Amino acid sequence: MKFVAFERAKQGTGASRRLRISGKTPGIVYGGEGQPQLIELDHNALWHALKKEAFHASVLEMELGGSVSKVLLRDVQYHPFRQLVQHIDFQRVDAKTRLHMKVPLHFKGEEESDAVKLDHNLVNHVLTELEVSCLPSDLPEFIEVDLSTLKKNATLHVNDIKLPKGVKFVSHGKTNPVVVSAVPPLVAEEPAPAAEGAAEAAPAAAPAKKTGKK
Repeated sequence: MKFVAFERAKQGTGASRRLRISGKTPGIVYGGEGQPQLIELDHNALWHALKKEAFHASVLEMELGGSVSKVLLRDVQYHPFRQLVQHIDFQRVDAKTRLHMKVPLHFKGEEESDAVKLDHNLVNHVLTELEVSCLPSDLPEFIEVDLSTLKKNATLHVNDIKLPKGVKFVSHGKTNPVVVSAVPPLVAEEPAPAAEGAAEAAPAAAPAKKTGKK
């Protein structure tokens, strides 16, 4: 994806507030051999871009001052309750340096699996993204996970997923975590039938007869 940024001359709370009032979002680009660079972006264009998955999980092309450079989205600060992006951070990308990125998982074939079609299992997506290490040119926008062969009460681990060429899973000590599990549906327990021969409720007692005074 490509986006347009503009150089930002001033920094500080007051300058950033004035930018937001004018429909701009302050940001910064850091990393690489260059110094951190202050930028600003059109807020409406940025807001729509942030709704796209690829903007969060792929190498982006940033056009700035007539030149294009490769960057990654690293941090976004939103307003607590308004639809407003307050600040955004990007990192420069070196083509020869491996990246560590979280890549979303796209699941397919779930409804065709025996676990769902025959055994009516519920499929629990334990992980929805994987942290991977790769060169920028090998970074996938997403990783596809085929669940069509999932069996009754089975689990799918990271080692069962075919990762794209040049992409390695970053484990952080969890060598082979569960990605998906198929579990049987919950069955509500039926109330126990009433015991046979249960005594019927006794009829209400007849009112006491009034006795006259002698």
